[in-house]
Amino acid sequence: MRVKEMHPLCCITLESTSEIGDQSPEPTLLRTGSAVVYSNINGSDIINASDVAGILYKWTNYHKGWRSRWFTLRNGILSYSKNRRPDHITGDDVRLIGNLPAGNNNHRKCRKSVGIVHLKVSSFRESKSDDRRFYIFTSTKTLHLRTNSKKERAAWIEALISTRNLFQLRPLNDNFNLLQNDVSISTERLKKRLLDEGIGEGLVNDCEQIMLSEFSEIKGQLKSLCDERSNLLDTLRQLEAANIEAEASGVHDGEFQLMKQLSSLGRGKYSEWSTTESSDDIEKQELDEASDEEEANYLDANECFSELHLSGGSVVVDHMASSTIDASAHAQVTRRTKLPDPVEKEKGVSLWSMIKDNVGKDLTRVCLPVYFNEPLSSLQKCFEDLEYSYLLDRAYEHGKSGNSLLRILNVAAFAVSGYASTEGRNCKPFNPLLGETFEADFPEKGIRFFSEKVSHHPTLIACHCEGRGWKFWADSNLKSKFWGRSIQLDPVGTLTLEFDDGEIFQWSKVTTSIYNLILGKIYCDHHGIMHIRGNHQNSCKLKFKEPSIIERNPHQVHGFVEDVSGKKVATLFGKWNENMYYMNGEWTSKPKDLSDSALLWTRNKPPLNLTRYNLSSFAITLNELTPGLEEKLPPTDSRLRPDQRHLENGEYDKANSEKLRLETRQRMSRKLQENGWRPRWFQREGEDGTFRYTGGYWEAREMGTWDGCPNIFGEIDQELLTSFEGS
Repeated sequence: MRVKEMHPLCCITLESTSEIGDQSPEPTLLRTGSAVVYSNINGSDIINASDVAGILYKWTNYHKGWRSRWFTLRNGILSYSKNRRPDHITGDDVRLIGNLPAGNNNHRKCRKSVGIVHLKVSSFRESKSDDRRFYIFTSTKTLHLRTNSKKERAAWIEALISTRNLFQLRPLNDNFNLLQNDVSISTERLKKRLLDEGIGEGLVNDCEQIMLSEFSEIKGQLKSLCDERSNLLDTLRQLEAANIEAEASGVHDGEFQLMKQLSSLGRGKYSEWSTTESSDDIEKQELDEASDEEEANYLDANECFSELHLSGGSVVVDHMASSTIDASAHAQVTRRTKLPDPVEKEKGVSLWSMIKDNVGKDLTRVCLPVYFNEPLSSLQKCFEDLEYSYLLDRAYEHGKSGNSLLRILNVAAFAVSGYASTEGRNCKPFNPLLGETFEADFPEKGIRFFSEKVSHHPTLIACHCEGRGWKFWADSNLKSKFWGRSIQLDPVGTLTLEFDDGEIFQWSKVTTSIYNLILGKIYCDHHGIMHIRGNHQNSCKLKFKEPSIIERNPHQVHGFVEDVSGKKVATLFGKWNENMYYMNGEWTSKPKDLSDSALLWTRNKPPLNLTRYNLSSFAITLNELTPGLEEKLPPTDSRLRPDQRHLENGEYDKANSEKLRLETRQRMSRKLQENGWRPRWFQREGEDGTFRYTGGYWEAREMGTWDGCPNIFGEIDQELLTSFEGS
């Protein structure tokens, strides 16, 4: 007897059968058009699922908000695109949820799906605070979706549940029924027919052997296909088991790993189809973490793998040491997320009282209190420009694949990203001593960085960094102008980037101004023209807009990429403290709709434990002495500077006394330089050229020999000090 009833989703029919005397029911899978019907002859319920399509609103980010996307549920896969495709809503087997918006866009050019979700390895739940919203969780992302009504949400959830149940009930036989038993073939009828036709027995036997040989080869090929299918099904089972185990474990979804042999299976922040929900704060945090993958630039597989260093789990090649770094060592590098808690309570300093107390004194000998410093040196601050070094990795891959435009676009984004960490940084870094150095070995980012103070008068800092397929070097100096209520800092020096394929880019930094020195809240801004010149096809010109009283949208950056003929082939726009986008062609102003633009770079989120220094999460790690590092450092490294270390620990009295002692030593530097002092690791190219790294630092570090590296932070010899002061 066959019973037909209506599924709660009106277009899906449930059928159940009951056959008397059938002792060996066998499930079958039927297809009608694109509708999928799973039937079981033993009398259990049958689930039918047709294709479902409709408009859903997907959360992108706080800048763009909710954007409509065309979603299609078909064969266990939920896909979505930016525009509706007419082929998705034709046919009797497609059910439309909701209404099409007025003025459909069937005339628009069809685009590929910008995202897919495999329901077999995903989960979903409803929002408790909004009866129109629901979420879909996968191993790599979370989709935040919204419907027009509560009824539409219920229809989508039920469609997802039905489809998920369907694919969970589908049998996964490891082999075809054909190979469950040994398959044989009979040639008796063929032999009899050939003999009846008068063909000789010898020729008939030859034909029989040829036929059996061909059949044996086909059987082997079929068995190989079955083995491949079995391996694939085993993988699917592992993925499904991992997802189910993760959902039951309650581990945070950010730690989810698909393969069981990796640690912390954890997608199950919520149980599947659950209507329970955490607080609104958690929901807001989820919105902050929601990605806008369809708005971003599309990358090939190599580019995607080259960016895995952001998660700290990739294996990279260290070009400076020319050795492969073990991936397990990367996982063991745990960097801090906050500064140490201060030992003492900090005392505020009055700028006016400091000036009053030093009236008539030689200001070059006045020691500013550490209150005006942040616990980093200028050497370490140079390395902050490399926080977003993945942009250079990406640029290298683009150039390697022949896309010179995307290469220079990523180089331009990198040049802008170095300013992001300056927002809110009102304290000055420590001025390094002559010969002071700083190293940064970040295998998780694939880079090694080294810097040294190479001149005291004028003050010059040289740095060198090597990454995945590129080298970066620079020397820098600042010329300052005091305008009463503000200070203008004009950088002097050239930054050079060279890729392994020979392409070189050079640029100089723009002007930085610090405002409200006397009254009001101190802040800084950057303005001027940045020219990025390349030796191949393209160059770039970026304008950092100067702030004004009537400007309501500060920190703007706008520029163009030009080819060798001077034609503007791409436009860049954004903010130096937030993000950078680009569009092909020439655009004189920022478009109102960013849907046709591609995101190049976005600033990392600030740390949770902000202090008055406003250090970024990356900057917090720069003065850290990780386990075993201190024994490997030379005595000139900034991390060993005592006044800077005391300031970081909140020991302000000790920091002030040490700063006074070291600045007394610093005044000897000019005499040392006049008496023939030379940098240890850098050498100037020509009389007024750039300081270039001469090599040998990392080799000396490996051997632990620091010959020629004096203890510049040690006690001062009084006789030597007297001789310098008297000269």
